[in-house]
Amino acid sequence: MADDYRTTEVGERYAQALFDLADETGVLDAVRADLASLRAAWNDSADLRRLATSPVIAAEDQQKGLVAIADAAKFDGVTKNFLGLLGQNGRSRDLPGVIAGFEALYAKKTGVVAAEVVSAQALSAAQMKSIQSALRASLGKDPEMTARVDPSILGGLKVKVGSKLFDASLKTKLDQMKFALKRA
Repeated sequence: MADDYRTTEVGERYAQALFDLADETGVLDAVRADLASLRAAWNDSADLRRLATSPVIAAEDQQKGLVAIADAAKFDGVTKNFLGLLGQNGRSRDLPGVIAGFEALYAKKTGVVAAEVVSAQALSAAQMKSIQSALRASLGKDPEMTARVDPSILGGLKVKVGSKLFDASLKTKLDQMKFALKRA
């Protein structure tokens, strides 16, 4: 699911429009917080993903669903209106791309470095602090970190900073070993 968060051409256009509107109206941080909540909901809720991506659900129903979610979550008016527009235009399936594009634009404007840490088990506060200090040393900036648990990686870590992915997961190492054995 985290791999869903790639920018697309459509996602970038919508993200740029949302970013410009949020910046002009002075609600950039509120919209960013709303999108972070929406991203977490997207990851946690199969129903939300189904609502947004199902071709059998009419655009009007997708619009109503997204607006209802925005109302329930008490999102900023700009975010709520944007989600309604996304649904109305039949583009709710592009929501992950919009979120990724918005984050890229926000990082470019503010200089924030976002890092996503994926582990097989939940990391302790001490482990997160250690990873943060290692990233700070290599990046020269304090990263804004998010952690996610993905048992499918079996062990180790994946750290994504911007467009760079540092993959030290056990699954990747096993896949590399399997590939090398097939070639031998």
